[in-house]
Amino acid sequence: MTWVLLRGLTREARHWGDFAPQWARVVGADTDANANPDGRRDQVLALDLPGNGEFRGLASPRSVRAMVAFARRQLQARGCAPPYRLLAMSLGGMVAADWAQRYPREVTRLVLINTSMRPFGGASDRLRPGSWLALLRLAARWHDADAAERLIHRLTSRRMATREDDLAAWRRIRQSAPVSATNACRQLWAAACFGSAVAAPPCPVLVLSSAADRLVHPQCSARLAGAWGACHRQHPWAGHDLPHDAPEWVCQQLTDWLAST
Repeated sequence: MTWVLLRGLTREARHWGDFAPQWARVVGADTDANANPDGRRDQVLALDLPGNGEFRGLASPRSVRAMVAFARRQLQARGCAPPYRLLAMSLGGMVAADWAQRYPREVTRLVLINTSMRPFGGASDRLRPGSWLALLRLAARWHDADAAERLIHRLTSRRMATREDDLAAWRRIRQSAPVSATNACRQLWAAACFGSAVAAPPCPVLVLSSAADRLVHPQCSARLAGAWGACHRQHPWAGHDLPHDAPEWVCQQLTDWLAST
């Protein structure tokens, strides 16, 4: 079984930080598909969306549906056959939700973290007004690695104890695999335009949210979980990047949920 991890707007596999290997240890999985050619062990595969990470040279699609198609092709090319367990946050959560709804036989578990989509959230909930000025500043400083990452940290994280180490790591990622401003805009457009089907996918769904999310109102997760009859758990202090701020908590929620489904 392959766990597919999908990140959010302009972020890539390395931004999972400690979470991906930690979750792999919990489930006894490999973190490199090439290390598991016979398929005998589970895999945890952090997959980049087009325009980010290893695919930074590609144009980001202007639709979530096209991102789903890209992700499915990449898994096929890597020899990772369905079914999959999808764990995704923010824009990645939109991709995962659309995937599970349109290809239900391919997805056996769906975990959505701090995501938002119509019809379960309005524009001011999906992108909170308090973040708009900071996002404009981010756009203006996009090519200044330190300034941009500090703004992103302020918007997405509440974990201050490791801030300088986090910023150093994020600067290295940005410098080694920069996401173009054009691709950032394309991804933002795809997220803004995405609307989910009202009906829940047939697989079990876990929704995780952060009470202190500065970007997306946690009501988006609560409404989605309520409409789909999904399990919903909320962290009391973490920011938008919940797997970064509280990886142990996320792993524990996943473990408990899997044991009950």
